[in-house]
Amino acid sequence: MNKITLELAKKIIAGAEEEATKLGISMVISVVDDGGNLVAIHRMDDAWLASIEIAQNKAWTSVALKMPTGNLADATVPAAELFGLNTTNNGRLVVFGGGIPLLIDGKVVGAIGVSGSAVPHDVQVAEAGVKVFNEQSTL
Repeated sequence: MNKITLELAKKIIAGAEEEATKLGISMVISVVDDGGNLVAIHRMDDAWLASIEIAQNKAWTSVALKMPTGNLADATVPAAELFGLNTTNNGRLVVFGGGIPLLIDGKVVGAIGVSGSAVPHDVQVAEAGVKVFNEQSTL
């Protein structure tokens, strides 16, 4: 497998949603392919409307920069070397946690983006989706 299909995206989202449900938080979960194109998005009941775009942009950022969005947090604060990075790409880059690339043999094949809570919860839910992806990609 080297492509994020809709079937796989649904499984990734289901795993992430299960974790969000355990936390008691309504979230938006998005999955994109290796080009940053949306494959699937899921908005849980009562999730914040603003989280729709944020989740998509987190996933896109992870693909575009081939790293978790949380890796950008320290480098983008005032006076840091990448301060203002989030203003590039029409403001689409997200510089806080919740976006994680999906990797096969070290190659980015897509990403998950999660939004709807505090950053640690967004990351936890995204990691649950990555876990499902990793389990599926080894089948």
